[in-house]
Parts: sequence; C-alpha cells; structure tokens
Amino acid sequence: MAWVGGALYLLAVILLIGGAPRASGTVHGFGALLAASLLVGVLRRGPVLALALVLFGSTAVVVGPPSSAHASLSASYQGQYLSYLAVDLVLGFIVATRARRASIVAVAGSLIVQLLVIGGFSHGDNLTVNVVIALLAMAAACTGGLLSRERGEHAVALRSREVAEAVIAERLRIARELHDMVAHSIGIIAIQAGAASQVLRTRPVEAGEALRAIEVTSRETLSGLRRTLVALRQADPGAAASGNRTALAPSLGLADIDRLAAATADAGVHVEVRRSGEERPLPADIDLSAFRIVQEALTNVVRHADTGRCRVLIGYGDEELSVEVVDDGRGATENGSAHGFGLVGMRERVALLHGDLSAGPRPEGGFRVTARLPLPGPVGVPVEAR
Repeated sequence: MAWVGGALYLLAVILLIGGAPRASGTVHGFGALLAASLLVGVLRRGPVLALALVLFGSTAVVVGPPSSAHASLSASYQGQYLSYLAVDLVLGFIVATRARRASIVAVAGSLIVQLLVIGGFSHGDNLTVNVVIALLAMAAACTGGLLSRERGEHAVALRSREVAEAVIAERLRIARELHDMVAHSIGIIAIQAGAASQVLRTRPVEAGEALRAIEVTSRETLSGLRRTLVALRQADPGAAASGNRTALAPSLGLADIDRLAAATADAGVHVEVRRSGEERPLPADIDLSAFRIVQEALTNVVRHADTGRCRVLIGYGDEELSVEVVDDGRGATENGSAHGFGLVGMRERVALLHGDLSAGPRPEGGFRVTARLPLPGPVGVPVEAR
C-alpha cells in the first residue's frame, strides 16, 4: 500500500502539471498539497524517501507551467509555492522521529532546493516575500518537530523513572516483609533455644517443649519465606507458567493474631488481645499491614521490653482501623533509638496506606505503639449488581 500511494502521488503530480495547464498556481499548489496525503504509508516506512518524493513533486508543480497566458510574475503563479508546505510537514516528522544528523541533512537539502527554485522563479518584491514565507514555514515545522521529539524523550524519561521507583518500592516492600517475618521468628527461636539450653539437663520436659516451639516457629518461617518467593516468581512469565498455583498460601491478617499471640507466649511474653467494634473483612493490604505492625511491636516487646505481659488492642471503626500494642516494660532504650529498622518499617507501611503511627514510652512506664489506618469504603458492604 505504501508503494501504491507513492505511485498515485506521482500520477497526481503529472496530472496537475499536464492535465490542467490553464488552472491558477493556487489550484496547483493546493492540489499538490492534498496529493501529498497519499504518501502517508511511505512516510511511516521510509521518511527520507517520502521527503524525496514530495520534494520532487512540489518542485515539479512549481517549475511546470501554471498558465501559458501569464508570465511567472503573475500573482497566481506564487500560489504554487503552497506545495512546499507538504515538504515542511514531512521535515517536521523527520526532525521528531529521526536522528539528529539525518534531520540536519534533510533540512539543509530541502532548504537549498526551495531557495534555488524560489530564487529562479520569483522576481522583485515577490522574491523577498516568498523567501521569508518559506523560511518561516520551515522554521515552524522544525520547531514543532523538535517540541514533539523533546516531549517524547521526556515521556520516556518519566517512564524510566517510574519503573525505577517501582523497583525501589518493591525492594522496600520485600525488605519489610522479610524483616517483619524473619525478625519475629528468629527472636522467638533465640529465646527458646537459650531457655532449652539452660534447662536441658535439669528439666528435660520443659526443654522438649522449647525445642518443639522452635520447630513450629521454624516451619512457619520457612512457609512464609516460600510464600514470599512464590509471590516474587509470579513476575516471571516462565515461572508462572510452570509453577504450581496451589502452593500459594493465603495472606496473613488480623485473623492470625491469636496464633501470633500464642507463639509470643511461648517466648515468655503473655499477650492479651482485645477487639472492639464490628469485626469485618478488610482490604488485603490493610489486613496484612496491621498484622505486620502487631508482629513487629511484639518482637520489640520480646527483645527489648524485659517484661512478661503486653496488650494488643484492635479497634474496628467506621472510617479507620486502629491497632495498639502496649507493654509495661523498660520503655525506650537508653539512647532513645527506635529498635533498629522495626519502627522504620512500621512507619513506611502506615505511610503507604495514608495512615498515622505513634510510638514512644508511656508516662506510667512501658512502651506504646499505635497505628491508625483509614478504611476505604464502606468495607465489606456488597455492591448491588446492575
């Protein structure tokens, strides 16, 4: 179709020159400009070839006799230069899509041809006017091409930055997941292993219970790691095609808080869980983040609070979910640090959900972590089908 369009364009130019010799120059110019639309296919496949064709056709229309009854000085003759607007449009496309060197060569070649033709067939004041118009039209086309090129490059740069930011965000998410999951389990395993080693000979029953707790916690951690790796492999089409979808376990959430409290109790810290409000299904991201916040707060209690009790308060509000973990231990560390990366990860989770997190020592002693997560919705209300 591109070659057919090119052939039809040349045929149209021949008809304009030889078929309507008495028509005005403006008619020839508009005719050549409209005929250039036949070169759209050639322009998409070979912009330089399209430029050569349209430059040849436009020049032929200008050089060809517009009217034998009028000399080249007639006003109607000047309208034939309209055909060069098609050349300028093709130049703008080349500037926008081709390399800089090719664009410069195309612009220079077109400018030389147009100036030579206009200089040879215009006289007096018409020469100056036609040269100025040709230069302005070419400058406008090239400027439009440059703007389009810069806009495309800017869009590509934005997409690249968005991809890079998405990769960084995904890495941070994975780091938070691994930290929240592994840190809690390793903390409990370390405490249970220490307890087992102390009572191994004197109280073998208690040592056995500690070892069983280590086994259960290790298996749960391994399962969580496998779940995370399976989720990561979903980004690989080949892995998704060959992987077993049934290996995916359901995501963790507030429904698993009691099991988390039992595991923490095995580490020596009794956890009292209280719930208020109407319990209902939550969005997966909010449910998982709330669970991870409680998990990390309990990990900090086990590691740093030096206490045997703490409370977890979960409030289901109409517009937000509140999670609070309170202990009566030592409070903040001596240097006031926020227990390493734990609170940092919690703040990142809450910030991603546009929530609010407060963490710090209580005036009466101990430490409090409070997170408020806005709920979209109403949550859990079925939408009537239409």
